[in-house]
Amino acid sequence: MNLLNYQHLYYFRVVAQEGSVSQAAKKLRLGQPAISIQLRQLEAALGWDLFERRNRRLVLTEAGEVALKYADQIFQMGDELREVLKDQTFSRRPHLQLGVLDSIPKKFIQDAIEFVRESDDCLVTVLEGKGEFLFSELLSHRIDLVVSNYPPAINDRKPFYSRLLGTAPIAVFGTEKFSPLKKGFPGSLDGQPVILPTLHSRLRHDLEHYFRVKGIGIRLVVETQDTAVQKILGGAGEGLVPLPRFAGLEGVSQGEWIEIGKLVGVKEDFWLVSSPRQIENPLAARLMESFQLITQ
Repeated sequence: MNLLNYQHLYYFRVVAQEGSVSQAAKKLRLGQPAISIQLRQLEAALGWDLFERRNRRLVLTEAGEVALKYADQIFQMGDELREVLKDQTFSRRPHLQLGVLDSIPKKFIQDAIEFVRESDDCLVTVLEGKGEFLFSELLSHRIDLVVSNYPPAINDRKPFYSRLLGTAPIAVFGTEKFSPLKKGFPGSLDGQPVILPTLHSRLRHDLEHYFRVKGIGIRLVVETQDTAVQKILGGAGEGLVPLPRFAGLEGVSQGEWIEIGKLVGVKEDFWLVSSPRQIENPLAARLMESFQLITQ
């Protein structure tokens, strides 16, 4: 019985990702003949051709597609093993590593942390960033879950599981000086200073569509994806801030600003995203299974 040579499998995976032996050789810093020999040895051991040449590029055969799928899983499990042992997620004190889009309201993060800590003496690490970066970290098992306002694309090589946690209505908040705008809302927003999320946000496009349909010409004064910055500037009277209502009401209860009105039909979804792994983090599993976003 021929045992699988994982070094050969690794070289095969790099060639498949790079599309040619020459590019793989540059990445691996090896000679092309050495890689070609090991590919042939792998094909001989498996009994199938893994590549065919088309227009000077190597293209996976049907058997090659199957082999690559298994290779991805094998090496992802290897990455997971290193991360689990390094972070000691098997130890007595649980550790949850949570990725959060920078556009997610901080109240949401607070609620999630309180949920996992209410029954466990655990460590929670929060990593904020852009979606592409966080989902990459999730696939590499360097974080356990991602909180997002959109579900990631799913395919065979990028497996994700997404659960909708809740849908929040959007309301406009501002300091007391904007209180006259309650009358005639939302038309009263015409010409008013507004603080919006940046253009790569889905909510930004939904807001612009709403204002355009309603014929409201807002005056954009600041655009920032960080909801904490939006709230600071809004609380300082720099402009009106459209936010998920549950996030804005926290400032209302603290006397920082008032609610001007709801934007009927404008909402934001919130998702919790995981990626399959062999050694499941019990904190992540409980959060994924039971946590719900409370919206108003």
